[in-house]
Amino acid sequence: MKLSPLSSLSTAALMAFAASLIWVGSACAEPLSLSADDQAAVDATSDQVELAPNLRRQVVDYSSNVSAGSVVIDTAHTYLYYVLGDGRAIRYGIGVGREGFTWSGVQSVTRKAEWPDWIPPAEMIARQPYLARVTAGGPGNPLGARAIYLGNTVYRIHGTNLPETIGQNVSSGCIRMQNADVIDLYRRVTLGAKVIVLPNNDTRVAISASPAMPMRVAAH
Repeated sequence: MKLSPLSSLSTAALMAFAASLIWVGSACAEPLSLSADDQAAVDATSDQVELAPNLRRQVVDYSSNVSAGSVVIDTAHTYLYYVLGDGRAIRYGIGVGREGFTWSGVQSVTRKAEWPDWIPPAEMIARQPYLARVTAGGPGNPLGARAIYLGNTVYRIHGTNLPETIGQNVSSGCIRMQNADVIDLYRRVTLGAKVIVLPNNDTRVAISASPAMPMRVAAH
C-alpha cells in the first residue's frame, strides 16, 4: 500500500547497524497444541499445504546480539525469526510484500488480536474499490487466525487463508504466516516486543542492539 516515507533513513544506514547472522543447523520446533476450535479453523483454511522444508517452522542456530523475545523479519529470504536467546531462534516461512510494497525499519508490537476483523485501509480501497469495507473474523478472513499489529502503521504480521502464498512476494506490505505458525508466534510474542524488518536485499544480517530506528517505506 502506498505510504509516504516516514524518514530519509537509507538502506545503507539501516545496514550500518547490522551484525552477521549465522545458522548452521536446525531442528523441528516443539509441536503446537491447539484448542479444538483453533484446530478446526486451521484445518478449514487448508493449512495442510505442504511447505518446502526450509519454510517449515523449526529451531535454528542464530548468532546475534538481538535480545530474546524480539522478532527479525528477513524479507529477502521470506523468513521470520523469533529470537530465543543463547544462540537459537525459531524460524518460520512467511509471505512478504510484492515489488513496490516492501519496507524496512524497527517497530514494536502494539496490539494482538485473535481471529480479527479485516478493515482494508483507505490506500488499499483506492487501488481495489471492489473490496468489502469490513470482513468479519473467521476462516474466510484474509488476516487468518491471529494478527500482530506493528506500531502505528497499517502493517501486521497475520495468518492467511491462502497458505500456498507462503514463501512468495505477494502482499501489500503485511507479513503472512500459516495459521498454525501465527498462532504459535502469537503465544510467544509480547506487547512492546521489538520487530526488526531487514532491507529487501540479498544479505543475511541481523540488527544489533541499538536505539529504535524509524521505518522506511520502499519507493513506488
